[in-house]
Amino acid sequence: MGILKGLMDFLDSSVTMFHAINECEKILQNSGFTYLPENEKWNIKAGKYYTKRNSSSLIAFDIADGDYHFQISAAHSDSPTFKLKDKPVIELNGYLKLNVEGYGGMINATWLDKPLTIAGRVMVSADNGIKARLIHIDRDLLIIPNVPIHFNREINKGFAFNNQIDMLPIFSAGNLKEDDFNKIPAKELGVSPDAILAKDLYLVNRQKASVIGFDNEFISSGRLDDLECVYTSLIGFIEAKNNNHINVFAVFDNEEVGSVTKQGAMSTFLSSTLDRINLSLGKSREDYYRAVAKSMLISCDNAHAIHPNHPELFDIKNRPVLNKGIAIKESANQKYTTDAFSRAILKSILDKRDIPYQTFANRSDIAGGSTLGNLSNTVVSMNAVDIGLPQLAMHSSYETAGTKDVEFAVCALKAFFETNIDIRDDGVSLED
Repeated sequence: MGILKGLMDFLDSSVTMFHAINECEKILQNSGFTYLPENEKWNIKAGKYYTKRNSSSLIAFDIADGDYHFQISAAHSDSPTFKLKDKPVIELNGYLKLNVEGYGGMINATWLDKPLTIAGRVMVSADNGIKARLIHIDRDLLIIPNVPIHFNREINKGFAFNNQIDMLPIFSAGNLKEDDFNKIPAKELGVSPDAILAKDLYLVNRQKASVIGFDNEFISSGRLDDLECVYTSLIGFIEAKNNNHINVFAVFDNEEVGSVTKQGAMSTFLSSTLDRINLSLGKSREDYYRAVAKSMLISCDNAHAIHPNHPELFDIKNRPVLNKGIAIKESANQKYTTDAFSRAILKSILDKRDIPYQTFANRSDIAGGSTLGNLSNTVVSMNAVDIGLPQLAMHSSYETAGTKDVEFAVCALKAFFETNIDIRDDGVSLED
């Protein structure tokens, strides 16, 4: 239960992308990693370091003497939710409700009729300028009520929720006024309401992570996609014994909305970090190009487990189940990066250590989704494979995965980071 308990604590604390990166930072610091701010000069040698951008994306790297190339895992810190607008309060018919906008492709119905709160980042005025403060109001604060079935008789036949009408949470029935809203985060942060300059606040499902099932086979939580991959790849990264190359652990923000931001997978964050490592180690531009050509990326984003009530939606053969290992994902239209070369490398690593794995592909008549691997490869191109932990109810406010897969994923990523992958023109050499 050690790894599972660690994941559950991580999930409960990582209520937004900012909190997820903050939790990763704590784990890295406790493991001996040194912080390198992006806007300061880097003086590095063999050792363990990390940097971050926007406090919502992070890249850590473990530099060992030996063959010069990068072995990278990449996951994302964000999950589908609702974001408060700058002027969020609507006063109508005796209620105070929050004006929110959908962030990513969530399952709307899963957000209704359950306790919610708000969390995120608040910019407050300080003595010498502006300071960012994390906020998580740890109490039942909001609810989005359903319309009674008496007024919506067709709701069980399918209903299209309107985000501007149906998905606005209420936080008062008349005791508060519109101007009172800023008092809520101000009180939490111990500042005056006038000190709050700007906010990145999101709705949070208050349900804690839980182990479910008579034989404890399921883990359920908000934000399993993709914090389960963030945590398991992080633990595999820090536990790996690296004596030869440069291991890199990356977490990007904004995957759920396209990755085209300064802190997303399509930003300069990864390329500039690898470039600065190269410069700090006294390497040439030619050395960098050769290192990238020999490098490999594992894109870690959760996969769809076969649904117990709708198996017809899944491919006939490539349909992962819970608790049977990570899923290696493929797509002929390149929504995933996996090809025969990268699949063979990963399978060889896992087979050698008897680590179970499965395969995922969509039905040929269902488009499916995509992830960050193919997007990051447009900025720094290298051999890559897509994996994920099988889960149910992806993009629900409360998702479900298999408890055994947590340890399988840690073992898989640890094996990847510990194996020296020496890519050559005629194939690849794999050495422990």
